[in-house]
Amino acid sequence: MFGGGFGGPGAGPGSSAGGGLGGIGVGRGGGAQAANPGGGLPFAGIPTELLAGVATLEAGEPEHGDPGVTFTHRQPATRRLTMASVVAGHRGLFVAACLLVLVESLLLQAGPFLVQVGIDHGIVARRLPVLLLATGAFVAAVVGTGLASAARMRASGRLAASAMRDLRVRVFGHLQRLSLGYYTDERGGVIMTRMTSDVESLQQLLQEGLAQFVIQALTMVVVTVVLFAYNVPLALITLLLVVPTLGALSWWFRGASDRGYRRQRDAIAAMFTDLSESLYGVRVATAHNRQDRNIAQHREVVGRYRDANDHTGFTNAVYGPGASAIGMLGLAALLLIGGRMVLRGELSIGELTAFVLYLGAFFQPMQQLVQFYTNYQQGRAAVAKLADLLATPPTVHEAADAADLPAISGAITFENVSFGYDPARPVLRNVDLRISAGETIACVGPTGAGKSTLAKLVTRFYDPDAGRVLIDGHDLAGVTIGSLRRQIGVVPQEPFLFAGTIRDNVAFARPGATDAEVWAAIDAVGLRDLVERTPAGLDTALHERGQSVSAGERQLLALARTFLAQPRVVVLDEATSNLDLHSELRVEAALDVLLDGRTALLIAHRLSTAMRADRILVVDDGGIVESGSHAELLAAGGRYAAMHATWTSHAD
Repeated sequence: MFGGGFGGPGAGPGSSAGGGLGGIGVGRGGGAQAANPGGGLPFAGIPTELLAGVATLEAGEPEHGDPGVTFTHRQPATRRLTMASVVAGHRGLFVAACLLVLVESLLLQAGPFLVQVGIDHGIVARRLPVLLLATGAFVAAVVGTGLASAARMRASGRLAASAMRDLRVRVFGHLQRLSLGYYTDERGGVIMTRMTSDVESLQQLLQEGLAQFVIQALTMVVVTVVLFAYNVPLALITLLLVVPTLGALSWWFRGASDRGYRRQRDAIAAMFTDLSESLYGVRVATAHNRQDRNIAQHREVVGRYRDANDHTGFTNAVYGPGASAIGMLGLAALLLIGGRMVLRGELSIGELTAFVLYLGAFFQPMQQLVQFYTNYQQGRAAVAKLADLLATPPTVHEAADAADLPAISGAITFENVSFGYDPARPVLRNVDLRISAGETIACVGPTGAGKSTLAKLVTRFYDPDAGRVLIDGHDLAGVTIGSLRRQIGVVPQEPFLFAGTIRDNVAFARPGATDAEVWAAIDAVGLRDLVERTPAGLDTALHERGQSVSAGERQLLALARTFLAQPRVVVLDEATSNLDLHSELRVEAALDVLLDGRTALLIAHRLSTAMRADRILVVDDGGIVESGSHAELLAAGGRYAAMHATWTSHAD
């Protein structure tokens, strides 16, 4: 989105037949392609003898929706994310999983009853057929439990996979919709945590934890009913000795684990943030020999995560053995009380055996519920974090009645515009500016004066705090963002290239562009020599963030991307700052072609770039302090003249 030229909504890198490393691609519909000998990195291609197998595997891959996804900048009116809303779109799988959980829970409790029947009516009564029948029924219950468990695991697995796919797409779509201000304020590692660790915790909960939690809870309910059905006084005495103490312990565990897992989610996000920042800054850290500082800082971050784990481990260590001890004391009390009832003839041996087994089944889930509740708390904390993200509104809103911006000529107007990234510290104050269609404007001034802010308001990366920005008389706040950005091309000071081929990156804003159009854009910026030197040509793979090419070549590729987009308004944020003199001359010549007949806003630090503009604006003190051509401003003897004198002396 920010790497130069804007496409329509949902625009992304176009796929190509040779989209892999060294010109190798395996894509649906295109089939596997053989390696281009010498055309890229070692082992980048598919050996010829494996091509048939790869094609077979590719043919069997499932589809994952229509690739022609639609996107809108308007935030959908959806309810807040909750556990229930996560599975709301998959009611069939959810109902099937619930029914299978119920069947599995009931079959699990058939065993003690069949044992009681076998003892009282088979062994004690010396009736072999009854004993055989009870044994056969026991085996059938075990087999049925296994089948129900397998079916439940398959249903819950499909439910979790489908729900998490939809959730990931929903969160990713919302991240695409959020404005630049969000990414300025939020750390990248925190965002990555939302999409990885948090979603994975929720998937683990849906896939197994929630079902097991329900099974064990149903087990306790069913067992309680059965115990009272067997003997009300014995059930009352036994449960009253145990349940109050166990309930108090569970209440403490719930609060302590809730706090612990929220703390754990925050610690994971901080750890991801520190890791991503260290990886992106590895060259700077190496150049300045600061690896020891990075290690010390990461040790501190990881230490906080360890402390959070220690806290949750302590709560588990108290609750698990405590619940187990309470359960064992309950069994001891049952043995004493129930044994005396057997001796008095008030209870049969089979009933006491079943009672002991059922009571064991009542307390056995306690140990497992510790782990399941741990998963539940992790998933609950993850849902809370994801809900907060999805509830974050874009600061740049698309009005419900926004209309598409028609084809423009490029006249830009600022009407009494004020703006500040921090409202308490405005960058621009009451700016009025008229830019004619086809006019090239250069903005110069000290760092932080607001030059780039003017460009960000034109592209609607931000909305003004007061006033209006118009293009051809259309208020930008009243047009759709997609229709605006389709007609504006942006080349930032630090261009971004995606991991993919040269073709993918140049055609980013126009994925359907032909090879001839891509080559025309490459020729316009003078990059044909570079592309033709690579064995794979347009299919040459670029590494992540374009690290396999020089800074100047990245800038030229970003310019080619904008050429291909054919915008009506062009914004260049010091587009030649990373180029050597020879490349700069080539780019400036290409710019003459690109800017011909188009409105251009140049953010210039080099006065050599500003001098080529029709009009120069000196931005300082929250506004435009000077405006005119290069000759007019020199003759005025103001700030621009002083800047030019300084620049000339340094050039000499």
